[in-house]
Amino acid sequence: MPLYECVLLARNDLTQQQVEAIADQIAAVAAEQGGEVKKREYWGLRGLAYKIKKNRKAHYMLVGLDCPPAAEQEIGRQLRLNEDVLRHLTVRVEAIEEGPSAVLAKRADDRERAFRGPRPAGRFASGRGRDRDDREEFRARGRDEAEGEE
Repeated sequence: MPLYECVLLARNDLTQQQVEAIADQIAAVAAEQGGEVKKREYWGLRGLAYKIKKNRKAHYMLVGLDCPPAAEQEIGRQLRLNEDVLRHLTVRVEAIEEGPSAVLAKRADDRERAFRGPRPAGRFASGRGRDRDDREEFRARGRDEAEGEE
C-alpha cells in the first residue's frame, strides 16, 4: 500500500486532547479502509505566517499513514468537513521515517542552545536609567557647589 504523510493545522482554541481526537478520527477512517497509522507527532501550538480564518496560531499535527488511495481521499474529505481543521496537506512518500521529524529535532536543538548564561554588564547593557540618575546627581552637586561659592 502507498504511504502518506498528512500535516494538519487545527484552531488555536482547541486543546491538545481535541487535536488528538481529530488524529484518532483519521486513524479510524484508515482502519475502516484496511490501512493504519504508522507515525503520529504533535508539533504544538505555533504561530502562522498569516491569519487563517481569524487565527494567528494553530495546533500542528503530523500523521504518517499506510493506507489505500481511497482511504486517503476519504480522510481528506473528512478533514475538509471538520470546522476545527484550518488547513491540511497530504503528500505521498516513499518511506515514513522512524525517528522524530525535522520540526521536533529542531525544537530539541533550540532548547539545548536556549540558555547561554547571564548577560555580562558592559558596553551594550541598557544603562539608560543609570546615566540619567548620574547626570541629575552631577547637576545637583554642581548647583550645591555653585551656591556655596556665592
